[in-house]
Amino acid sequence: MDSSIWDLMSDGGYAMWFIIFFSVVALAVAIERAIAQWQFTVRARALADIVGRCLSRGAVQEGRSACERSPSPLADVFLVGYERLGRGRPEHLGTAVHRERLRVVGDLRTRLWMLGTIGATAPFVGLFGTVLGIMKAMGRFKGDDQVKFAMISKPISEALVVTAAGILVAVEAVILYNFFNQRAARIATELKLLTDEFLEQLEELPPEAREAPGKEAGDGRRAA
Repeated sequence: MDSSIWDLMSDGGYAMWFIIFFSVVALAVAIERAIAQWQFTVRARALADIVGRCLSRGAVQEGRSACERSPSPLADVFLVGYERLGRGRPEHLGTAVHRERLRVVGDLRTRLWMLGTIGATAPFVGLFGTVLGIMKAMGRFKGDDQVKFAMISKPISEALVVTAAGILVAVEAVILYNFFNQRAARIATELKLLTDEFLEQLEELPPEAREAPGKEAGDGRRAA
């Protein structure tokens, strides 16, 4: 069995190794994105709930401390709001917070382009490997040989395995891309709602709480 699998890979040439590489990369990206998005919404909602309860009773510094301790990326968005609170015009605060939110949303789609690229190119790489395999099989016969179908069916079927493998990997990559892209879109919508609610709570703060001095600029962001 091992030798037959090796023969199939050899008939596809380097194309088969590219297909295997694409499959490993797609799987690695999927695992990395699953870890990055794991409990993303749950943690964001938990943080928003804590911050909301703190702001409702005017405990601005307590809410900020909760953000600094939180592992949720939404904390970076809220910390920008705390840094801008009481400084400059209110609309500038909202602009800065939403700008940070867009950065966090952009991070949700990190490396998804690799899945899209694999899904688009893997079938063509497989087809290229099949063409090479057929050319190699046909090159074994001399011009004056009588070629029967039974003689060429096996090498051709083996070469077609590369195309099948390319299509399989492409389907895998496209499914993973659509899943994580759609999940990122849902998370982005949730972050937008939580951020808008956070800004509304900041606007409802009394003037004395709104002007409460925060920490020095640059201290609000959590250490990477």
